[in-house]
Amino acid sequence: MNYIEQLQTFDINSLPDLDVVVLGALELFTETELPQINLEQFERPLVVGSGNAEATGRILFADTDAVFASESDYQRKLESVAAIDGVVIISASGSKHASQIAEYVAERGLTVTLITNTANSPAERALSGADVTVVVMPKNREPYTYNTSTYLGMIMAARGEDRAGIKNFIESTVSELDFDLLGEHDKFYLIVPPRFAQIIRMLEVKFIELFGRNIARDVETSEYVAHATTDAPANEVFISFGEENTTWGDPSRRLYIPLPDDAGYGAMMAIGYYVISQVQSRQPDYFKQNIAEYTQRISDIFGGDIQPIVPRADN
Repeated sequence: MNYIEQLQTFDINSLPDLDVVVLGALELFTETELPQINLEQFERPLVVGSGNAEATGRILFADTDAVFASESDYQRKLESVAAIDGVVIISASGSKHASQIAEYVAERGLTVTLITNTANSPAERALSGADVTVVVMPKNREPYTYNTSTYLGMIMAARGEDRAGIKNFIESTVSELDFDLLGEHDKFYLIVPPRFAQIIRMLEVKFIELFGRNIARDVETSEYVAHATTDAPANEVFISFGEENTTWGDPSRRLYIPLPDDAGYGAMMAIGYYVISQVQSRQPDYFKQNIAEYTQRISDIFGGDIQPIVPRADN
């Protein structure tokens, strides 16, 4: 099945579920060479982004001495943390808060790397004249906020995982699981292996974007789940990735999701998003019914024209 073709033809009345976007992203990265991301340019960078961009930065630089920040605290960290020798800004659109962050760091003469999916973005223009490296990643056409090909591509580029192998694993193994349980409940607890602790925020944000507060969710590692996170039982579905859950929740409300033996963060993100999509397809269309009105409101907030469908960028 050609998922990229599907993503090129949908409109506001036929928005795809998240699983189509996941498989389309893996298809894109199988066909397209990804730019290199240099994680060793700085000894102690400030890595800054908003929402999923911040979470992506924590994944990319998890094994370094980086300092992490969001739009809420990057100024304080720049002023108070010693030995920061450069800034990495991560933003799919290169707009909204990213342009404000870029302007601020450019005024301070810092060396900057901008990792984005948008050429000639407001953030890149704000960095004009600065010592800057801009890495523009490819992306598919997607519904606004899905941000799957965007940040998944950055993770794949930095960590070099087998994109075709991950896609095949999802189609041959994960898609064959029985997901009917996900349509019978509205509370979910996702358990991830400790080595993927930095994926937690990305999975939480995806639940928030698709369901708001209409569906309850928690995401923790298999080590942390024992720390008073289940002392108020809520008849929730426990979904465990890569490790069988034989302890938490009623056995009739447990779902095990296998991971490839060599799974990295790219596989964990892709499979995690695919499973969240199985919740999406079995619940009311909270996202699809509201995204057009939402983008109208935030266009006013950010002073731009934000559309409910984000176009593809070909590099």
